[in-house]
Amino acid sequence: MIDLNFIGRFRTKAKYKKTYKDAKISYLNRIRWAVSMFYFGMGLCFATWASRIPDIKTALHLSDGHLGTILFALPMGQLVIMPLSGKLVTKFGSHRILIFSLLFYVFSLTNLGLATQAWQLSLGLFVFGIFGNLANISVNTQGVYTEELFKKTIMSSFHGMWSLAGFTGALVGLGMLALELTPYQHFLIVASIVLLMIGFNFKFLIKAKETIQTEKKKLFTKPDSALIFLGIIGFCCMASEGVMFDWSGVYFKDVIKAPGPLVILGYTSFMIMMAGGRFFGDGLIHKFGRKPVIQISGIMISVGLFTSVFFPYIIPSTIAFMFVGLGVSTIVPTLYSIAGKNPTVPPGEALTIVSSVSFLGFLMGPPIIGYIAEISSLRFSFAFIGVFGFLIALMVTKIKAIE
Repeated sequence: MIDLNFIGRFRTKAKYKKTYKDAKISYLNRIRWAVSMFYFGMGLCFATWASRIPDIKTALHLSDGHLGTILFALPMGQLVIMPLSGKLVTKFGSHRILIFSLLFYVFSLTNLGLATQAWQLSLGLFVFGIFGNLANISVNTQGVYTEELFKKTIMSSFHGMWSLAGFTGALVGLGMLALELTPYQHFLIVASIVLLMIGFNFKFLIKAKETIQTEKKKLFTKPDSALIFLGIIGFCCMASEGVMFDWSGVYFKDVIKAPGPLVILGYTSFMIMMAGGRFFGDGLIHKFGRKPVIQISGIMISVGLFTSVFFPYIIPSTIAFMFVGLGVSTIVPTLYSIAGKNPTVPPGEALTIVSSVSFLGFLMGPPIIGYIAEISSLRFSFAFIGVFGFLIALMVTKIKAIE
């Protein structure tokens, strides 16, 4: 057994000794910036790995099928640690787990650049997935705490930082390729940057003790039904998001018949609108409320996907993918915000439940598209996923916690 009690030694001395409730707005803004930097650091690590997948594939002489099998190790690592993530965050505190997990996430990233055999890459991705999930649960718990301090919705802006890091990671990757640096050299440089981010910001993480029920619990207990319902909505959203990540380029190439560089137009338009929507989403939620925004977002997902199916041409499909990007931008951050305020379950455990169910959509959506496309066509499979947006708009009306 691994002794995790040493995590408790990561104690940070906050400069501000008053309670967070009485803190000045300047200090609260510093907290918000610090949490944003942890979101950015996580996104930068993931985007850095993704930017060098083709080079690692070539270096290890992997076929498309073999690479697909190896890449599955990352979500497997995430799924394996999910049952423990919330409990660790609740027991040791999200600020300690976030520091611990992001440090090892960075270390795991550099190890991916050292892989010389397929099994080494698989093992590295499995570990990368474990610490990625721990960091994900703990950083979103910090996001919930920060949002509570500001007394307004700001979760979407945090996820916007993750999306912005995705663009940054892709641009940095292009630069590293131009300089002809190896993946390991590239990963070391990014790791150094993220370590600096941790060093400048870890003192400003929120140190809050979650309420833990003292009565003895069974190993397997029935989760809160409201959280499961939030997870199902997240499943539909992340299935749509996963499809856009993995299949938008293929759709533009095989269905739209986009020439040359325009193949990436669909993916680029989706990513730009998703990132932009997350930065503007908080203002919309504050003005119109969570429920209307999620309902409209779900409809936008469906309208976008069905538009691309019925009008498979460059301009209509580019606009359609922009609609999908806007649609998925605010749903998951909003669901996390709602889950973190559940009155009966600690934030870390509530986020684990919702993210576990949601993540299955991200994991299963792309393969489902492939199977349906194999039986019928890629256009029909996109239409199938398009139904999920309408389901989101319908299901959100059934949850009382969403206002």
